[in-house]
Amino acid sequence: MRLFSHSKLAGVLIATVTGFSALMPVASHAAPQFERMVRIIVPFAPGGTSDILARIIGPKLSAAIGQTVIVENKPGAAGNIGADAVAKSPKDGHTLLLIDVGTLATSPSLFNNLTYDIEKDLAPVGMVMFAPYVLATHPSLGVKSVDELVKHSAANPGKVTVANSGIGAGNHLAALVVAKDKNVNWKNVPYKGGAAASRAVVSGESQVIINGATATLPFVTSGQLVGLAVTGKNRLKNAPNLPTFRELGLPQQEAGTFQGILTTAGSPPEIVARLSEELRKILAQPDVQQKIAEQGGEVHSGKAEDLKAWLTENTKAYAEIIKAAGVKIE
Repeated sequence: MRLFSHSKLAGVLIATVTGFSALMPVASHAAPQFERMVRIIVPFAPGGTSDILARIIGPKLSAAIGQTVIVENKPGAAGNIGADAVAKSPKDGHTLLLIDVGTLATSPSLFNNLTYDIEKDLAPVGMVMFAPYVLATHPSLGVKSVDELVKHSAANPGKVTVANSGIGAGNHLAALVVAKDKNVNWKNVPYKGGAAASRAVVSGESQVIINGATATLPFVTSGQLVGLAVTGKNRLKNAPNLPTFRELGLPQQEAGTFQGILTTAGSPPEIVARLSEELRKILAQPDVQQKIAEQGGEVHSGKAEDLKAWLTENTKAYAEIIKAAGVKIE
């Protein structure tokens, strides 16, 4: 029997190990790491849809990436102050914008002097949710249906005040389209976000609101506001007595608040991809879905390219609505 010397045996073992190494799968690269605190900028006042979502997602994202995540409110200029802050942040994916993306889609047609370019300065991360609009009134107005609201408005032209999230916001445009369809003249009053608009109607400062269910439905279910109708394909589970715009033959039947997350353009692609992946995982969690449903919304998850496509399509659609309504902000 032929024996191997120690040196020859060592050579065989090395060759064998080397051969197996070539056949073994290469270990996957570690997920890109976040180096410091992450900020979620909400370009509206606390208490609105974007703010509520940010505070649901923030702790989950913090646990996923191993860094502190804070929510920072920067309201004003129909969301553009906060959006500009993210656009001008360091290009490292550590500053996020959680916003009603309909606001971004309307801005190019509304503002002549935008200080940032949506396509060039912001990078989509992913869609978050959809919440239908709720049409509601202050109890003192004394109306119980859309027909009664239309009759009251016709009898009081220019006197019925309708709160919105800001000039050119999605709910402002929805109110303009509904008023035109019903041939009534409403006085539109802008506020710094949907939460502020809702509180204004609850207090009686304004009389009517069309706004995201997340911020407004709780006031309806508590009896502080009178719900009249809701957009979307189906009635809300938490308010089954509210008819849909479709049932009533109103325009803007599919209108609502689409919420999404973006970051600073030029951020490392691997960081943006990690954010997008973690966001989808968070939105798939049952407790997150339940919290969003309790607010009258539904998870509308998707990849970064889905949000990009949505923005492209709806920027064009809103441009036509804005042109027809003659709305412009200098």
